[in-house]
Amino acid sequence: MAVERTLVLLKPDAVARRLSGPILTRFEARGLKIVGLKMLQVTPELSKKHYAEHVSKPFYPQLEEFITSAPIVAIALEGPEAIAVVRAMMGPTNGRQAAPGTIRGDFGLSRQMNLVHGSDGPEAAAKELSIYFGPNELISSCGPLDHLTLADDEK
Repeated sequence: MAVERTLVLLKPDAVARRLSGPILTRFEARGLKIVGLKMLQVTPELSKKHYAEHVSKPFYPQLEEFITSAPIVAIALEGPEAIAVVRAMMGPTNGRQAAPGTIRGDFGLSRQMNLVHGSDGPEAAAKELSIYFGPNELISSCGPLDHLTLADDEK
C-alpha cells in the first residue's frame, strides 16, 4: 500500500465560514498526517497556474473570481492511499449531491462554493503540492502514536 502525499485547499467559503478547524480535524482524526500547512491569498497568477487546464474554459473567470476572493488554507497531507481517502472524505463536487458524513455533504449545498479542493491523482498531487509548497516546507515526522494508526504491514 502506497503512502502518498496530496494537496487539500480549504477554499474561501470554508475559511470565511470558520470551518477550517472542523475540516482539518476530520483529516487528522482519520489518521492522515499534516506535513504542510499555510494560509495564503490566491492571486490571479497563482490561480492560472493551479487551474491551467481550465483557463480557456467559459467558467474559468468565475472560478478565478471565487478562489481569489478571500484567503485559503493549503494543506499537504500524507498517508496510505491519501489521495483516494481525501477524495472520498470530500464527497462529490456538488454539495447537494454529497452524502451526509462527507465534508461537502455535511457543510455544503453549492456546486461552486464547495469548500475544499483535493488532488485527483498522483501526478496532480505532485504538481499542486509544488505550486503551494517549497521542498523545505513539507515535513514528515514520526510520532509516538503512529503505531496506533496503522498495522506494520500497512506502512
